[in-house]
Amino acid sequence: MKLSKSEEKLMEVIWKNEKVFMNEILDAYEEPKPATTTILTLLKRMQEKGFVKYQTFGNSRQYYAVVDKSDYFSKQIKGVIKNYFDNSPAQFASFFTKATTLTTEELKELRDLIDNQIQNLEK
Repeated sequence: MKLSKSEEKLMEVIWKNEKVFMNEILDAYEEPKPATTTILTLLKRMQEKGFVKYQTFGNSRQYYAVVDKSDYFSKQIKGVIKNYFDNSPAQFASFFTKATTLTTEELKELRDLIDNQIQNLEK
């Protein structure tokens, strides 16, 4: 399941803080801050989608993520590869390395990451 841009922004706050109360969520936003009702609506939708849950402490709710950030973005990247690159990670990597302004050093870092992953898989 996919989050909207505003839901992703809110999830970033939750992922960063792990457990948050409404006042902490609002503090994380820059001015002009969204209305509390807007945040509550987003949180309700995100609960329905299975991304967040909450614990009740008196009259307050403490929200926490149910979906791990890396799992969410991994699924999103897989969807991009499937939908835009004919399910070919190689086509995605080719586009990514050519269409972005990566420095030689950044490309070498990517190569090192790939080499390390290959070594780990071959063990």
